[in-house]
Amino acid sequence: MKTVAVGTNNEAKIAAVRAVLSEKEYRIVSLEVPSGVSAQPLSDEETRLGAIRRAKRALEATEADIGIGLEGGVTKIDGQWWLCNWGALVDRDGVMVAAGGARLALPPDVGAGIEAGRELGDVMEAYTGRRNVRRKEGAVGVLTNGRVDRSAMFSHIVELLAGQYEWLCQNGSFHV
Repeated sequence: MKTVAVGTNNEAKIAAVRAVLSEKEYRIVSLEVPSGVSAQPLSDEETRLGAIRRAKRALEATEADIGIGLEGGVTKIDGQWWLCNWGALVDRDGVMVAAGGARLALPPDVGAGIEAGRELGDVMEAYTGRRNVRRKEGAVGVLTNGRVDRSAMFSHIVELLAGQYEWLCQNGSFHV
C-alpha cells in the first residue's frame, strides 16, 4: 500500500483525493504546507506553481510515496477574471505530473473584489452571504448552481493526475 500526502487540510480537496484514490491501494494523509505563492494566486502560472510546491513540500515533510498539491486561483483573460485550478503529483523517484481543471468566468462584482486585492473565498462570502464557501462548495459550486462543487472540480484534476501517473509508470517517465 502506497502512502499519499496531500498538501492541505482543506476538506474539499482531501475529499477529491479520497474520491479518486482507492483506500484499498492508498493510505491518504493530509498536512498543511505552504504553497509559496500569494494567498490569492492571480494567474494560471502562479496557481500551477502553488500546486507543484504543495505536492513537493507534502512529500518532503512526510515518509509518503507520493505528494499531491491542489491549488485554486483566478486568471485574467481578455479583461475578465476566471476561476482556475491546478494540481500536481510528485513521487520519490522525481516523477512529476500536473494538470489544470475547469475554467469559469467570474461575475463582474466578484472580479471587482479580486481587483481590490481580496481573496476569492472572501469575495464569494460577501457576494453570497454564505460562510466558509472556500471549504464547502467553493465559487464553482455557487456559480454552477450546485451542479459542480469544489470537491468535484478537484476530483477531475486528481483523475487527470492519477491517469498520467499510471500511464507513466507503465510506459516510461517525463517531468512536467
